[in-house]
Amino acid sequence: MPLSQVPPPAAPPVTMRSEPVYRPIIGLFLTIFRLLRLRISVTGDDHVPARGGAVLAITHFGYLEFALAGAGVWWRRRRLVRFLATKATWGHPIAGPLMRGMHHIPVDRAAGTGAYAAGVAGLRNGELLGVFPEGMVSRSWTLKSFKTGAVRLAHEAQVPLIPVVIWGGHRIITKGRRPSLRRAHRVPVTITYGEPMQPGSDAVAATAQLKQVMEQMVARAQAEYPDQPRGARDRWWLPAHLGGSAPTAAQAQHQDRQAAQR
Repeated sequence: MPLSQVPPPAAPPVTMRSEPVYRPIIGLFLTIFRLLRLRISVTGDDHVPARGGAVLAITHFGYLEFALAGAGVWWRRRRLVRFLATKATWGHPIAGPLMRGMHHIPVDRAAGTGAYAAGVAGLRNGELLGVFPEGMVSRSWTLKSFKTGAVRLAHEAQVPLIPVVIWGGHRIITKGRRPSLRRAHRVPVTITYGEPMQPGSDAVAATAQLKQVMEQMVARAQAEYPDQPRGARDRWWLPAHLGGSAPTAAQAQHQDRQAAQR
C-alpha cells in the first residue's frame, strides 16, 4: 500500500514521553519525502505490534533507512523507533543534540555493554528498537555479515524480532555517491516488515536464520521493484549479480578496509 494512502490509527498508543524533538523530525522527513514525490510503498507493517517492545532488524544499503523504517511504523501505528547508533554521531554539533533529543542509544564500538543494557531496558519498557545487524552501509547492495546483537536483544528482553527490508532508499543518499535531488525525484522505495521471529538462546544460529530470511526478502523486493535503470550509467544502484555496476561483496569489503585505513 502506498505510504500516502495508509490510514491513521483509530487510537494512538500511549507514549511515555512528550517527544518535543522526535515528532517534529518525523514531520520534517515526511515533508521531504513528499516534496521529492518518493513513491513509497509499505507492506507487512501489521507485523509491528501496536504496543509493547520489539526489535526491528533493518537492512543498511543507504543513509535514510532509519527515517524510512521509522516513517513506515509511524504512519499507521503512530509509534516511534529508538535506534542504536555509533557514539561518534553524538559529537556532531547538529546531529548530537538531535540524537539526544530523540532518545536514541549511543553505541561505543570498544565497549558496547552500556548500549546493550539500555536497549534491553527500553524493550522491556515497551519501546521499539531499530538495529542494523550489518553495522555499516553495504556498498554492494547485498547483505554483509550480521552481528548477533539484534537476536540477543530480542531474546533477553523476550520480545519479537522483526526483519525489515528497504529497497530503493540507497538511490537517494548512500555511501560513495554524491546525492542528487534530480536523481532522487519520484524514486520508488519499498519498505517490507517481515513476520516476527522469536530467537532462542543460540544467538549464532538465530542470526544465521535472520540473515537467511532477510536475504529472501531482499531478493523478493528486488524482483518486484517497479523501476529499471534508464541506461548503462544508471546501473550503479543494482548489485553485480543482477547486472549492476555495484562492486561485488568481496570488492566492497576491500573498499571498506581501505577506507578504514585512511
